[in-house]
Amino acid sequence: MQVTKPPIEPHELERRLREGGGHQALEHDCRPVAEILVRIGDKWSVLIVMLLGSGPKRFNEIRRLVNGVSQRMLTLTLRALERDGLVTRTVFPTVPPRVDYALTELGHSLRQPISALGEWAYANRQAIEDAREAFDRSGESPTGQRG
Repeated sequence: MQVTKPPIEPHELERRLREGGGHQALEHDCRPVAEILVRIGDKWSVLIVMLLGSGPKRFNEIRRLVNGVSQRMLTLTLRALERDGLVTRTVFPTVPPRVDYALTELGHSLRQPISALGEWAYANRQAIEDAREAFDRSGESPTGQRG
């Protein structure tokens, strides 16, 4: 006996795509969202946001904790997070100058969805790896061409 699931209501995005005639109708909505997702989806931003969730940190402390990030990449990432309003940079007038980075209220609001996505990825990593191996054995490439 086959069990049928009740139909799922389309997501708001799908509804708007159907009504608006496709992706071009949403370009003014999608482009900014895509830019934000690119910023918060890169590996360094995710790690930095999660690290700063426990409180302000100095540049070198972040660099030591985020293994593998170069000084330049950390600088660029922190500047981008600051520009997006997720991180604040506070310079203290000491010799040498002390600079602390901390999450803003907006940055703190990002921690929960990032944590949820990380937990989902961790919980489903084996299923995804199994699916990848099965796909690779089928001889089909990710572009849909048979090998």
